[in-house]
Amino acid sequence: MKKILIIGSCGSGKSTFAKALSKKLNLPLIGLDQCYWKHGWVRPEREEWRKRVSELVKGENWIMEGNYQSTFDIRFPASDTIIVLNINRFICFWRIWKRRILKNRTDKLDSCDEKIDFELMKWVLWDYPTRGKKQINGFLSQYSDKDIIIIRKSKDLKRFMSNF
Repeated sequence: MKKILIIGSCGSGKSTFAKALSKKLNLPLIGLDQCYWKHGWVRPEREEWRKRVSELVKGENWIMEGNYQSTFDIRFPASDTIIVLNINRFICFWRIWKRRILKNRTDKLDSCDEKIDFELMKWVLWDYPTRGKKQINGFLSQYSDKDIIIIRKSKDLKRFMSNF
């Protein structure tokens, strides 16, 4: 495990898990939210973003966390291990609310205030569980040569971490 991709819904625990795994394995951590968002939640141009991700995957080893399905075709082939956090949508939603209220996001973005809006709620509660997971499964089926780990519960995540 030298190039690990961690994906899952907002609130699934990707950032927290990636940070802990990075420390355990002594691998550099790449948080895609920090690479993607510009000041004030401004999105980069599509080609600019794809070029940036293409550069990021060239590293010798890394843990990269974040969904950004528009770059799966770049990141899946570059990784040797893909970890999918397939956590219940209501748990994800609760975690998002909790980090908003407590303002304790582990990967806080500079100049981007944490927000919860209809678009985010719809994504977490409906779009990701219906469309997002299908897209992920479609990509996973193309990469059977990769070590694919699917984690469905927080206790399974803890058990996985105890192996290191």
